[in-house]
Amino acid sequence: MITFQKKSVKIISVLIALVFVGSVVALALTQFGSGMASAAGNSNVGTVDYRQVMSQHPQLQSANSELQQAVQDAQKDFEEKSANMSDQEKSDYYQQTQQRLQQKQQELLEPIQKSVEDAVKSVADAKGLTVVIDKNAVVYGGTDITQDVVKKVSK
Repeated sequence: MITFQKKSVKIISVLIALVFVGSVVALALTQFGSGMASAAGNSNVGTVDYRQVMSQHPQLQSANSELQQAVQDAQKDFEEKSANMSDQEKSDYYQQTQQRLQQKQQELLEPIQKSVEDAVKSVADAKGLTVVIDKNAVVYGGTDITQDVVKKVSK
């Protein structure tokens, strides 16, 4: 009974950690767009809803599916390999598994982020905008280019 509870705790811990990592990545993605702005003297400011663009990216679904499969594989692998390990060995192996999953997530999201960044720059250049910031950071004003960026990314 005790080994079953420890196993359940480990599985739940893995799942909680993955949700946490996903939340951190989502937060980073929403803030990523504001880092692309260049401060120029011109007041032509554009806004983009980075979260919306990312959620509508055509490659995001496949990346999420691949990440889900990697999580399931990692969980199965952890359960199999940690069965005869001590608590310290399980903890170390758990950390290694988390690092591999974080690296996989970064590998999957990096090309998507790059294509969104390129699309934002392309649309901003076409519209003569010198600064583009995340729409969530804007209280008033700015030209919303979100739909143009979504169209550009979807091509």
